[in-house]
Amino acid sequence: MGKKILVVAVLMLTLLAPNTTGASEAGVDVNPEGDEPFTVIERTTPSVDKETWSLTIEMSQEAHDNGTTFKIVTQICTNDGVCDPPVTMDAEITERLHAVSLSPPSDHSYVNWRVKATDANGNNTNHPHGDWFKTWSSCWYTDGAWGGVDSLSDGGCAENSEETPGFTTIAVVAATTLAIAAISRRKSYQK
Repeated sequence: MGKKILVVAVLMLTLLAPNTTGASEAGVDVNPEGDEPFTVIERTTPSVDKETWSLTIEMSQEAHDNGTTFKIVTQICTNDGVCDPPVTMDAEITERLHAVSLSPPSDHSYVNWRVKATDANGNNTNHPHGDWFKTWSSCWYTDGAWGGVDSLSDGGCAENSEETPGFTTIAVVAATTLAIAAISRRKSYQK
């Protein structure tokens, strides 16, 4: 019984270990590459905890002329490997310009964003087609390594260097698992 609980504990810790990478290289922004029906006019990079991150795109003249509409969707992922649900932003629209902004929370790893284009016939296309465009934060943690302009050489972020992302969650899970193991062990001895 004790070995089974140890295996479960190790599996839980492995599943909860921070891992915030998607298909992109850690710390390298993912940007439109020219095949999109819009151009990025302005984008804050890197994104910074609790500071305004802004994105302004300009719809191509062709997309504008054929009645295409845009919705900008964002998603924030944190250094503990958790991503918030995607949010459709209320964009400020001026002719072909679409602008959004948000304030990422403390300890965020990156801001994902994409454009949902709807043509005049109601057909939807996500840009990019696969993953997300991505703006990395000034201090991120992934695959056991810290990075970004605000990361410290010994780990952590300049403004909250005493905190280790995900440590509290992992510690709680480990303590809970050990408590369950101790209770199970006591019950087996009582039999």
